[in-house]
Amino acid sequence: MGKGAAALAAASAGLGALEGKASAMSPTADHLFGFKTNRVSGYFQPISPSTEDELVLPQGYRYDVVAAFDDVINGAGERFGQGADYNAYFPLFDSNARGLLVTNHEYTNIFALGPIAEGGKTKEQKEKDLYYQGMSVIEVFRDKEGVWKMDASSRYARRINGFSPFELTGPAKGIAALNGATKAQGTFANCSGGVTLWNTVLSCEENFSDTAEENGLPVTHYGWVVEVDPFDSTYLKKHTALGRFNHENTAMGLSADKRVVVYMGDDKKDACVYKFISSGKYDPAKGRANAALLEEGTLYVANLKKGEWVPVTFEAVSKALANKSFKAPTGVKGTREELLEKFQSQGDVVTHCHEAALILGGTPTDRPEDIEISPFDNTVFICHTNNDSHGNIHGHITRIFENGDDLGALGFDFEIFAAGGRQSGFSSPDNLAFDSNGNLWVVTDISTSSHNKGVYKSFMNNGLFVIPTAGPGKGDALQFASGPKDSELTGPYFTPDERTLFLSVQHPGEMTTDLSKPTSTWPHRPGDTKARCGVVAISGFRLG
Repeated sequence: MGKGAAALAAASAGLGALEGKASAMSPTADHLFGFKTNRVSGYFQPISPSTEDELVLPQGYRYDVVAAFDDVINGAGERFGQGADYNAYFPLFDSNARGLLVTNHEYTNIFALGPIAEGGKTKEQKEKDLYYQGMSVIEVFRDKEGVWKMDASSRYARRINGFSPFELTGPAKGIAALNGATKAQGTFANCSGGVTLWNTVLSCEENFSDTAEENGLPVTHYGWVVEVDPFDSTYLKKHTALGRFNHENTAMGLSADKRVVVYMGDDKKDACVYKFISSGKYDPAKGRANAALLEEGTLYVANLKKGEWVPVTFEAVSKALANKSFKAPTGVKGTREELLEKFQSQGDVVTHCHEAALILGGTPTDRPEDIEISPFDNTVFICHTNNDSHGNIHGHITRIFENGDDLGALGFDFEIFAAGGRQSGFSSPDNLAFDSNGNLWVVTDISTSSHNKGVYKSFMNNGLFVIPTAGPGKGDALQFASGPKDSELTGPYFTPDERTLFLSVQHPGEMTTDLSKPTSTWPHRPGDTKARCGVVAISGFRLG
């Protein structure tokens, strides 16, 4: 599928100590070389943290901006959205040099809307807010000189945003909590996502509440996993069986008996980790018709103390609430009677998923963001970004070992694979991708207001790191990129031949309050006074 296959990596021996960036036990990056799965002869010399208003890469690597905020993407004049996040590349004609790139757009800021008055957004600003969020489908190609560009003449290029009509599927379709709706207007707050086994994209609605409320839209119509087909503009669905919460991403795999398994994180403090297991089995011959598997199955929440996946079902919630001595756990509001009224069906359970999960013993964790399944051993990696309420300032990466290495197992063990902090050189892990050596690529999400301050000072700007998952350098972080001022790097995704890494540069200049004094002007287009988030294509990976 391309996700998690990156060309990387290995630094040659003798690069010197990486003080402040990598563990002292790993002074060079030569341990990244030599795995049997390795398909590269290139290497990179890890960079140092940076405060530059630039996307800094190792020597020998370069980037091309393939699309930036407000660029025209097609003949209809539609424009690339803001808050670029998740990316997924779909080859055209099996090409590694031409394909469709799907990008999420998480939110807008001053560079799209202008200053917001004390009374709130104007009608025009609200319309822009809905327009510039959602998703973009663009066509990209590498020209004869090796430069990646966008093809605005593409017949596939289009926007999916807060005005696009979506079909609802699953147990919440048509229920009272959704006002009887079978369709929903638009998608927004699109954070990360994932690619399905049938070559569609699952995009995740994360911090949706404010946008819904400001625009008078039913808040229960948002917070779902949406599915789009890059090659078919008519295919737009929201799968309610996967639960409604502050979705970060999806990671799809197969159980030992070929049922579809989808892992998901809920990106807020004291939130849970979930997985969905389909009732039916995956059949490659059915192609996109396999999407029906996401409409019926069982949603589970992780109980980390017991090492169990707990079913999040109406039956289980009803049983818990039937106990007259029931007391709502921390994070759940309402009396027993009020909760009995709220949970009348499985549709209500998935709509109020976070509360149901806590009632059933789901473990509150520290902002579970991106989750990825190792393509080598079926272990599951989770970025727990941070939670200052519990003193977890720099976050960590959790690794789950499913019983029998079966993604469909209901029992597991886990470890803290890597912890953020001075000892590792990174803080606040966010998105993940694997390369063909089994190395984990990690981007970080230090809050912009904390950049270069206090305990975050040594990390400087947010970055991209490579962490081996096996071998002598297991768990040691090596920095590959540093983002421009006020930005975070998101959505790493590699072409199948591992020659190109697509990466989003999100919210450069986010701390700007006066448009005449932007804190960043990346990507530094001649005459441009705005910072523009966008997607870059990174080249320089040398194959053997």
